[in-house]
Amino acid sequence: MRRGANVFILCSPDARVGVSTTARLLTDYHLYSGVRVEGFDTDPHEPHYGDRFSDYVNVVDAAEIKGQIALFDRLLADDETPKIVDVWHRVFSRFFSTVQEIGFFEEARRRNLAPIILYHAAPTETALAGARALSASWPEVEMLIVQNEGAAPLGSHPWDTLRHYPANGKFVIPALEGPVAKILDAPSLSLSGFLRAPPTDMSIVVRAALKGWITPIFTQFNSFEMRQELRSSLYLS
Repeated sequence: MRRGANVFILCSPDARVGVSTTARLLTDYHLYSGVRVEGFDTDPHEPHYGDRFSDYVNVVDAAEIKGQIALFDRLLADDETPKIVDVWHRVFSRFFSTVQEIGFFEEARRRNLAPIILYHAAPTETALAGARALSASWPEVEMLIVQNEGAAPLGSHPWDTLRHYPANGKFVIPALEGPVAKILDAPSLSLSGFLRAPPTDMSIVVRAALKGWITPIFTQFNSFEMRQELRSSLYLS
């Protein structure tokens, strides 16, 4: 039996830890790879992820029944389209309560879909407790830690924090220097478009720094996909 599409759930109970940044990077990675993706922004008030990808991302209110229907019915659609959910920190508890109430992860497995939690680490007890609670509730669901060194720095010894997190692996999002970070925030900047054709009016120094930041992140995503394919082929053999 073939493995279905990935359903990435990007989350943290803490604010400003880089969840929307990861959603953006993961979306642009798929678009750059020529793979159509469907995203969901659960912040109906300031949908930064949804506004950036209006053609690919749906803005839903995960705290209301209507929004939950629009979200979870699409996540369970076996249409071979990877799904990406940017879980707003204010609906973190409500989102996973709904997941438990409807048996989402169990239904996803029955449909041969691959739910993956990308949990964003932070140097707080709240973040660690949230990760442990998810792992205890759904130990069979793959969970990877995202370490965003710019949004939520873990200090000079990040392993002292990360070793306490239950996880199957991690992604590292490096910090960016101020001038390059400002360029990254530009609403018109598409990272997939930048890699295909860097703007000619952009400083050559900024172009090099931005490419040097994006490339290793995309390499991590690609390596993860390759590991998934290998595990799948070993299982089928």
